[in-house]
Amino acid sequence: MSERLALAISIAREAGALQRDRFHEARVIETKSTAIDLVTDVDRACDALLVERIGTGFPEDGILTEESGNAREAANEFRWVIDPLDGTTNYTHGFPHYAVSIGIEERGSRTVGVIYDPMRDELFHAERGAGAFLNDEPISVSKTGELQQALLATGFAYDVQSGEVRNLAYFERFLRLARGIRRAGSAALDLAYVACGRFDGFWEMHLHAWDVAAGLLLIEEAGGHTSDFDGSPAPDSGARLVAANPELHPRLLEVLR
Repeated sequence: MSERLALAISIAREAGALQRDRFHEARVIETKSTAIDLVTDVDRACDALLVERIGTGFPEDGILTEESGNAREAANEFRWVIDPLDGTTNYTHGFPHYAVSIGIEERGSRTVGVIYDPMRDELFHAERGAGAFLNDEPISVSKTGELQQALLATGFAYDVQSGEVRNLAYFERFLRLARGIRRAGSAALDLAYVACGRFDGFWEMHLHAWDVAAGLLLIEEAGGHTSDFDGSPAPDSGARLVAANPELHPRLLEVLR
């Protein structure tokens, strides 16, 4: 295990413990881009904790987080891409489905991914070329090859109340073709669940780098495929993302096209 992966696991657990300990407290809630794009005092506390820990451990690494933006420019080839609390709306409402997501890039290539669910004490991790794991046990994507037998996941962007909801057309189409669809409110956990076979496939639009940096590597190291809707490599921004096991991935692309 690399030193950066070890630190990512340690601080993900530390931030997750803070979230779990404060889960039932009254929240200080603010809004960001829209009225349903929330940030809480716990998001900010975890963001500060992660930035401080990374700065102490690897002071020359760059850091990009959801709450701080470019918290630090890189003085070397490494960048940490972090969502300190993915699933803030769930957290705000006491719905126990959220996670810490930490991805590390080296020269722009995804090399480490860690996603920690503190309520279930489930830690997913992957390192380039070394496989994917859940609580240190190897994981792999599902083998479901038919849409009618597949459980899929998706989500909706924060501008859903004001802009054109393009994902509704995809949702309706998949609803008629798949066994089921879940919209649980944490893209990081959706991707982790694809990696371990709980979900057979995932698609979403208008995500951000911090939403997908860890999950994309998890899926790839678990034997899955990720891409844009047109089949080109998955964008680091998460603008249009589809992920699934190798058998199901082309079938999802057919529907999205």
